[in-house]
Amino acid sequence: MSSTAPSPAVLPDLASRAVGGSVVHANDELFAERENLIKPEEPVFQPHTFGHKGQVYDGWETRRRREPGHDYAIVRLGLPGAIRQLVVDTAFFKGNYPPEVSVQACAVEGYPSPDELMAAEWTEILPRTPVRGDARNTFDVDDDHRYTHVRLCLHPDGGVARLRVRGEPIADPRWLPARFDLAALENGGRIAGCSNMFYSSPTNLLLPGPARVMGEGWETARRRDDGNDWVSVQLAAPGIVHWAELDTSCFVGNAPGWAALSGCDTREHDPEDPQSWTELLPRTRLQPDTRHRFRLPVRAEVTRVRVDIYPDGGMARLRLHGEAAPEGHQQLVRSWFNALPEPQAREVLSGSGGTSAERVAELVASRPVTGALPAELIGLLPD
Repeated sequence: MSSTAPSPAVLPDLASRAVGGSVVHANDELFAERENLIKPEEPVFQPHTFGHKGQVYDGWETRRRREPGHDYAIVRLGLPGAIRQLVVDTAFFKGNYPPEVSVQACAVEGYPSPDELMAAEWTEILPRTPVRGDARNTFDVDDDHRYTHVRLCLHPDGGVARLRVRGEPIADPRWLPARFDLAALENGGRIAGCSNMFYSSPTNLLLPGPARVMGEGWETARRRDDGNDWVSVQLAAPGIVHWAELDTSCFVGNAPGWAALSGCDTREHDPEDPQSWTELLPRTRLQPDTRHRFRLPVRAEVTRVRVDIYPDGGMARLRLHGEAAPEGHQQLVRSWFNALPEPQAREVLSGSGGTSAERVAELVASRPVTGALPAELIGLLPD
């Protein structure tokens, strides 16, 4: 069973409203509302649609600055995580886009107000950089820290249609119950590979909530050979899947006829070797526009699950409910704690109570944690 490395387009948009993102503050939004920045839909434009403040734009647009400074908007990530790519889309902004932009990121506890966010410690992940108008400006980011907010700065002013913050979600283990969806983006699951994503991204399978329309799922092109399509998911942590949900909602004439599940423990086996995969659910008939739930007859500890659909088609959501293995749960904690920027790591440990300032400094300086979890981290987890 071969697999391909996911392209940047498969990485989820951590800022999208579809995953709970929000534009919590902007210093100016006179011409177009800040909330447009994180709409999951692609931007659109209708010429000669004028309101009381001028042409209506599907984006965020500030007034023309007449004094020194720059405009900015702060976005709370719906999925906190490691940022791998920024897309500053200036679609349809031709004479009113910002000549340059910059982006900073921060990580904070709780639900801070805009004033509290302004006082936070920010890290520059994109220095002041020129952008083109009416274009999808893409920038790679090399930073392994887990961030909760980003700040988009326009130098000096102008309009941006969309901001995409593509990356790898890193779950906060303090909120994970004993059993959870091991595939969900918000818990740290991700797409490891797929055979075809002609119509839509397989990442949609792992989004929270139900799909409202067909375009919010994963759909392949029509096959004209004897093969079948598939998608593989890297679980949030090594674990055992107890039951699966294969949801074909909204797919009426293009749902797969059948599906099967298999699992592989990539810690011990090569996922490229077909013999490394264990059947979790045999080939099973599916119905169109239906949420199917199946208890898995085989309970094996795996790190990756592959869904084979026969022969092709579309699926709205995939849920893989189970429990992390003991080592898998510790892996979640290590990944999270090691990825915290230093200010939040200190805040996490200090807020737990009973940990001295000296011990907090020692634990933060000792990262990355690679072995057994210290008692202070175990104490943060739910009972």
